[in-house]
Amino acid sequence: MTNERPDDPVRLLKDLIGCASVTPETAGALDVLDGALSAIGFAVTRLRFEGDGSYPVDNLFAIRGTGGRRLLFAGHTDVVPPGELANWTSDPFTPREADGKLYGRGAADMKSGIAAFVAAAAAIPAQAGTVMLAITNDEEADAINGTDKLMEWAQDQQQHFDFALVGEPSSAALLGDSIKIGRRGSLSGSITVTGMQGHVAYPDKANNPLPALARIVTALDCEIDTGTAHFPASNLEVTSIDVGNAISNVIPAAGTIRFNIRYNDLWTPETLTDWVRGRIAGVDTAGAKVDFTVAGIPSRSFLSPLSGDVDTLADAIAAVTGRRPELSTGGGTSDARFIAQYGPVVECGLVGPSMHKADEHIAITDLIGLTDIYRSFMVRFFGGVA
Repeated sequence: MTNERPDDPVRLLKDLIGCASVTPETAGALDVLDGALSAIGFAVTRLRFEGDGSYPVDNLFAIRGTGGRRLLFAGHTDVVPPGELANWTSDPFTPREADGKLYGRGAADMKSGIAAFVAAAAAIPAQAGTVMLAITNDEEADAINGTDKLMEWAQDQQQHFDFALVGEPSSAALLGDSIKIGRRGSLSGSITVTGMQGHVAYPDKANNPLPALARIVTALDCEIDTGTAHFPASNLEVTSIDVGNAISNVIPAAGTIRFNIRYNDLWTPETLTDWVRGRIAGVDTAGAKVDFTVAGIPSRSFLSPLSGDVDTLADAIAAVTGRRPELSTGGGTSDARFIAQYGPVVECGLVGPSMHKADEHIAITDLIGLTDIYRSFMVRFFGGVA
C-alpha cells in the first residue's frame, strides 16, 4: 500500500487510525507505514518474532542513508482495545475531524508520533545522514516479541545509533512542554500468607493468617528512598488484598497481597526484590507461611545522559513553540527502556490526556507542530542540512 502524500502527517495518521491494530493484530498498519517509507527512499525490513511464552508479533525496521550521524526513531502501531463502543461518538477506527481535532483509537498513543516523524523525514535530504525507524506492534501488552527483540536484531545487524527519539505522547498540557529523559522502573509482586483454616469460636485450633498479612502491609507502607536528582521517591502501592472468604464464622486458610512499586535509578529489580524480602523478614508471622513472588518481567528504570543532542531537541522545540521543555522522568513505562540499553533515548511526542480513553483525539495543529519539531531537530542534528 502506497501513501501518495507521505509528507502529509494528517493523511498518514488517518490511514493508520483506519487500521484496527489492537495488539498484536497489525490490521494493515505496517503495510501503510511500509508504503509511506518506501515512497521516500527507505529500505524496509519486516520481522516477525515469536516464542518465549508469548504470541507472534510483526515488527518493522526501516533505514535510509549510509553515512553521517545516525538517528533512530522508535514507536508502536498497536493500540489498546476501544472498549464499549457506545462510549464513542463514532467508530473508533474511522478517523473523524471535528473542531480542529482528529479522533480515533491510536490518535494520541501513538500513531500521531509515527505520522509526524515520517512526514518530517520526507523533508530531509537522504544525503543528510542516516535515519532509522524501529516500529513494533506489541507495546501495549506483553512487549516480549516487540522492541526488545527488534533492538537486539538491529544490534546484530550493526545498526547502531547516535541518538534515539521515541514518539510517545510526552507533553503534559501543551505541545513540547515536556520531554522524557528517563522512566521509572516497575515491579509487581504478590505475597501469600498461609495459616490454618478453622472455626472462629476455636481460634486456638486454627492459625489466622490475616493479622500477619496486615503486619506485612504495614511493613511495606514506608519510605523506600527520598528520590534522586532526576527522579522522585520510589513508591509502593498495595493494589489488592484478597482472602476469598464469604463466611463470617470461618477463619480463612490464606490471604494474598498484590502490589506494584514504581522505582527510581537507585534500584534494580534484584535489589528491590531483596528489599521486599527484608521487609517481610522483619514481620512476626506467628507461624504462618509466607510466599513472595515477582509477577511478570519487571521494567528497569533508566536515565539517558544529558547531552548536546538533548539540548538540540530542546532548541528545536523552543523554535517551534516558543518555550523550552521540562526534562521529565514521570509517567509509566515505555519501550524506551529497551532502547536505552543501546544508546541515548528521549521521548518526545504530543499531549496525551485522551490516550486509552473513548473518543481519543489530538489537536491537528499539535500534529503539524510535532512534525515541525521533528523536522527542525533533524536539520540541527544532521548539521544544518535543509
